[in-house]
Amino acid sequence: MKKHILLISGILLLATACSRGYYDNYMPGVVNADGNSEPMAPPVPDPAPSGDSFDEIKENPFVKVADEPLSSFSVDADGAAYAYMRSCIGRSMLPDKNSVRIEEYLNYFTFDYADPAASDETLAINAEAGPCPWNPAHKLLRLGLKGKSLSEDQIPDANFIFLVDVSGSMFGADRIELVKSGLINMVDYMRPQDRIAIITYSGHVEKTLESTLVGKGANEIKSAIRGLQANGATAGGEAMKMAYEEAMAHYSESANNRIIMCTDGDFNVGVSSTEALLEMVENYQKKGIYLSIMGFGYGNFQDSRMENISNHGNGTYTYIDCEEEMMKVFVVERSNFYSVANDTKCQVRFNPEVVESYRLIGYENRVMSSEEFEDSNKDAGEIGAGQTITALYEIVPVKDAPAASPATFEARYKLSLKDAQSRSLVLEVPEVSEKSSPNLDLAAGIAAYGMCLMGSEYKGEASLSMARELVTGVAGEDNFRRQLVGLIEKAASLQSN
Repeated sequence: MKKHILLISGILLLATACSRGYYDNYMPGVVNADGNSEPMAPPVPDPAPSGDSFDEIKENPFVKVADEPLSSFSVDADGAAYAYMRSCIGRSMLPDKNSVRIEEYLNYFTFDYADPAASDETLAINAEAGPCPWNPAHKLLRLGLKGKSLSEDQIPDANFIFLVDVSGSMFGADRIELVKSGLINMVDYMRPQDRIAIITYSGHVEKTLESTLVGKGANEIKSAIRGLQANGATAGGEAMKMAYEEAMAHYSESANNRIIMCTDGDFNVGVSSTEALLEMVENYQKKGIYLSIMGFGYGNFQDSRMENISNHGNGTYTYIDCEEEMMKVFVVERSNFYSVANDTKCQVRFNPEVVESYRLIGYENRVMSSEEFEDSNKDAGEIGAGQTITALYEIVPVKDAPAASPATFEARYKLSLKDAQSRSLVLEVPEVSEKSSPNLDLAAGIAAYGMCLMGSEYKGEASLSMARELVTGVAGEDNFRRQLVGLIEKAASLQSN
């Protein structure tokens, strides 16, 4: 009962506090299940970052259906870009346009999608087509996916390796201290049969804690976390190798075998080239080891490297900008760490009688060829238990088009990373509606906001006031959506200055 009360309190804290955390004052602290209070990290008043690294985003263009009726892409369950934006807005600055990955803005939020109806499926899909707010002559096509929700007793045992960067670049309240506080809170919500090992790296690599059962060594685990200190260079590649070896040493076919890496991504010692790291994580993901990366800090934040590595490691990439985001990721939405749909990819076949051309909004680095979609061996994204994924297309309708389905939506996924063949779900998209649903309004509002931040050449009449109106209309009592409204208002103020 005590943990349930604490979890509910945590939900209320994290849903509201980031809007108060960096932006005003942090909340006093989160009380752990053992009765201790882990202090919140203090606000960080530093100016805009100067050395953060992002890959250039080249927006997807409009494609004529007559030239290519098929559009394929891998899902992306990351949320790092949204949290990074929130951190920037909290420091009274607009985010770098190349940090704005609209798919990650969309997938930061949980949409109102139904769970799989069939007992043998772990993924459900839905779709709709409706008005396009920023171009009345166009329409929007929304695709939705949801991983099967699992109860606590249905989630497999955890074999977690906490891989923590303790180099000098991780020093500070918004980095190593935030890592420590968040990981300690996470331990309180793990089960007795779950395992945790801790590997740290700076100028050298160290196994700080052997794999330990939570039920027998929770205090030992917390003590090891509390003792983490940041100093030295960054032997990230060598540490990752040790983490994979530790994961394999306690590997269980039925467990959630996962490395959780906490870093600013600044690897400068050891296996430091991105190519070498990608080769290593790809080799181990084939063995069933997932990699989730948690990004921290700013000013030397290596976003492009961390996203690339997580994409190849069958994991997710999240940016932690405050204690409440850590609670969201590690406690409230911890079931997302268990993938129920692996190598998940989507394909849309557009109806040439209804659609003249289309544009996939976001997912620029997840686009696939038709051949890659058909290849069951091609790596793609994972969806966690209860997690929702959303994608949005802007479509140009054929003049005087018949009343018919604009497209067919197919999703393919695997129950296990080691499955040889993918499962398939197919859905004929309903006719274009003249009215939009709350799900479509939310997706449109988020996309409009992202396009405005990045100065998209495709934003049409989209504005921050339009984005605010769309999100406000569907925010209700959802604190995450209400927080987004506040961020849009702050961004509008920053743009006008």
